[in-house]
Amino acid sequence: MSKLVVKDNALMNASYNLDLVEQRLILLAIIEARESGKGINANDPLTVHAESYINQFGVHRVTAYQALKDACDNLFARQFSYQSKSEKGNIQNHRSRWVSEIIYIDTEATVKIIFAPAIVPLITRLEEQFTKYDIEQISDLSSAYAIRLYELLICWRSTGKTPIIELGEFRNRVGVLDSEYHRIAHLKERVIEHSIKQINEHTDITATYEQHKKGRTITGFSFKFKQKKPKQAEIATETPKTATNDLDTIKP
Repeated sequence: MSKLVVKDNALMNASYNLDLVEQRLILLAIIEARESGKGINANDPLTVHAESYINQFGVHRVTAYQALKDACDNLFARQFSYQSKSEKGNIQNHRSRWVSEIIYIDTEATVKIIFAPAIVPLITRLEEQFTKYDIEQISDLSSAYAIRLYELLICWRSTGKTPIIELGEFRNRVGVLDSEYHRIAHLKERVIEHSIKQINEHTDITATYEQHKKGRTITGFSFKFKQKKPKQAEIATETPKTATNDLDTIKP
């Protein structure tokens, strides 16, 4: 079985809501841990420079500085939930913060992150999923939903298809708030179809989706995807980045 099939990986299947900048910041911190050789623990900060953010995601310098400041304010309060099994085989429902401390140094345009103890082993297990190659796959995605959907899909890379994901579970996994997109038509258009369009244009896979019903009611979705041929993948990931002033301030 491919190591990219992570059915039991708690964090990949967790429910959380992070905006675009917050997701990018966490991924850059994971890369920093690997490339610096420091590793990830609950005591030592990982440093992300604004320059790294600018270079990786092709945004204006001023936009990057403000986006990282905002991310520091918001990320400290973010939580996520996930499940594991107890020694007796029972489902345990966990709730944790992402970080225990986050620091922004204005004069250095630098963020320092200390991950919360509960998340350290989860991120450590995920590190191989977020190699620099994978980071490049999501670098041109301007939707937080698209990043989450891409991550969910690559869990099933060996089969190229997901099981049916129940509607409520899907909303939780990609980070759709209870107050958002109550109409299925809006959810499909603004979350699923918009995300798939970005994934197909900018990453190494091409995806489609299918809706599932009970009677006339849509109850869930499933996804199929194919690995692009090397030439197609190279073209997709080399799409020129366009710097904008507002992309990093919105989630969808």
